[in-house]
Amino acid sequence: MNMGRESAPEYGLERFSDRIGFVTLTRKEIMRFWSVLGQTVTAPVITALMYLLVFAQAMKGRASAYPGVDYTQFLLPGLVMMSVIQNAFANSSSSLTQSKILGNLVFLLMAPLGAWELFGAYVTAALVRAALVAVSMLAVTAPFVTLPLHAPLALLAIFLLSAASLAVLGLIAAIIANKFDHLAAFTNFIITPLSFLSGVFYSVHALPPFWFTASHLNPFFYMIDGFRYGFFGTADAPIWLSLLWTSGFLAAVSAVCLWMLMTGFRLRR
Repeated sequence: MNMGRESAPEYGLERFSDRIGFVTLTRKEIMRFWSVLGQTVTAPVITALMYLLVFAQAMKGRASAYPGVDYTQFLLPGLVMMSVIQNAFANSSSSLTQSKILGNLVFLLMAPLGAWELFGAYVTAALVRAALVAVSMLAVTAPFVTLPLHAPLALLAIFLLSAASLAVLGLIAAIIANKFDHLAAFTNFIITPLSFLSGVFYSVHALPPFWFTASHLNPFFYMIDGFRYGFFGTADAPIWLSLLWTSGFLAAVSAVCLWMLMTGFRLRR
């Protein structure tokens, strides 16, 4: 009986310590990118606005993906989600890779934090950065591009699933990478090509049969297509399929990432 009474508060203190550790690490990760907002938020917004300006002017009056939807309207949600994908990945991957290279990862591993706390803190911080980028882009372009809002819950769901998926993928890339060159290769040969080949600038129905089929094997396509559905109520794929694909992708990468964190794969040497 005494052991039972003694173990209860110890367990409670342990859980409290885990929550404190999670909150502290999350705050540290948010402050890390917050201290350089010009690089982490302003730069992606300016880059996306340049894409919007160039493609909107070049394709204005020449392309219309959905009936009644201007090409500039069609393009903006794709650019927003592309920026979300790239920034969610960059936030978690650059932070963990930097910790590995600088050698301060050992202090994080020595802290009383479990795999779930590490996982949750990095993903939460990446979601905050992705949300800042998305909101900033939509706010800056609001005076020039009017977007309807057809399904806000679907829009929020696909945003959270997509940003979380790329944050987790960023953790996996950082765990595998030994230096920034490895991380850059992952970005240049996987993230960027899949982003550009996911229907950001075009409707996949305009593609030849082979590339149309190949696009439907790209999880980034469902993220961008589902995001567009939230605004217009129409998309190249059914919204349930986009949510299913994105949820499945998040579940798959999360399982891999948690296994890596729990086993210390390429982290504890």
